[in-house]
Amino acid sequence: MDITRKQFLKISGEAMAGLGLLSSGVFSLTQLAGCQKNYGGTMLEYKIKQLNLVHTWTIARNSSDFKNNVFVRFTKDGISGIGEAAPNIRYNETPESTVAVVEKAVPLFEKKNPWHFVDLGYAIKNLADEQTAAKCALDIALMDWVTKNLNVPLYKYLGLDKSKTPVTSFSIGIDTPEVMQQKIREAEKYPVLKIKVGKENDEEIINAVRAVTDKILRVDANEGWTNKEEALEKINWMVKMDVEFIEQPMPSEMLEETRWLRDRVDVPIIADEAVKSAADIPKLAKAYDGINIKLMKSGGIQEALRMVWMAKSLGMKVMLGCMIESSCAIAAAAHLSPLVDYADLDGNLLIANDPFSGVAVESGRVILNDKPGLGIEGEF
Repeated sequence: MDITRKQFLKISGEAMAGLGLLSSGVFSLTQLAGCQKNYGGTMLEYKIKQLNLVHTWTIARNSSDFKNNVFVRFTKDGISGIGEAAPNIRYNETPESTVAVVEKAVPLFEKKNPWHFVDLGYAIKNLADEQTAAKCALDIALMDWVTKNLNVPLYKYLGLDKSKTPVTSFSIGIDTPEVMQQKIREAEKYPVLKIKVGKENDEEIINAVRAVTDKILRVDANEGWTNKEEALEKINWMVKMDVEFIEQPMPSEMLEETRWLRDRVDVPIIADEAVKSAADIPKLAKAYDGINIKLMKSGGIQEALRMVWMAKSLGMKVMLGCMIESSCAIAAAAHLSPLVDYADLDGNLLIANDPFSGVAVESGRVILNDKPGLGIEGEF
């Protein structure tokens, strides 16, 4: 059917208005836009799925029991690539804003040659200011499509050795000390733990953690410490508790304060919220020892690769992290993991209803399969 722009906006508005209920809906953007005719057999679709968390997820900023992630499917010439967006309110992202960017990408995927994925990737990057989770879903779907067409796993296409995948940490969200101890017992098979802090009772939490485990601990404050002297005191105490590194101790805008802090502590400081793209990295090199690359922040696989090379060129350590994501986005990051020093790819392990499978974890180590593309299976 052919519809006017006004009608399209009305349909889109009605769809967006119900986004809280959209977890069961599939919407073909090409049909909504009146583009169902041929276009080389090209279609871009999205679906919003509610991912339910095994435990309430609490960090320094907020708590949640579920996440509404947006899944994208790009189909051309009978091959489909799947991508995922995990909108994060920290970056002014919602399912609504994500869907708006996906809709805006329809003409790009109809008109541009997906084999020219670098050009298409830059076009996706320029679709909107920020909204990197939406761009991530599109880029993942594109690279999944390319490597499925070539009948090779993504890691092999990138020239990487899957035997070099790192051990992933398992994240323990903020809770009462007793509940955090129980979470640690449930995570018995994971040799590295990432402990969320950033509240008033940080020392109580770490003491409780150390009372039940001697595993490697990584600490993530999620910008929770806003006073550099307080941060220094906390980190020096945590060094005595044998933590491997501290992630994003202070707000991202407090660059000079973080540089001051780094000069006074004997443990690496890793940037997370402070870094989204390759362009951010040079200014961070004097304040941080490493960066945490998340596909949702970078806008996808292609920018993440640029970030890896930029950070390495500056002598910085590299970690691959994630939001609360299914095995779709986790698989995309896992294919890059042979390149990095640390991994925190556990988002799929924290949800109870993962719609996809593909990446395994054995004794904490990420295991890639040899299926084409991302190597995932499941229902879109």
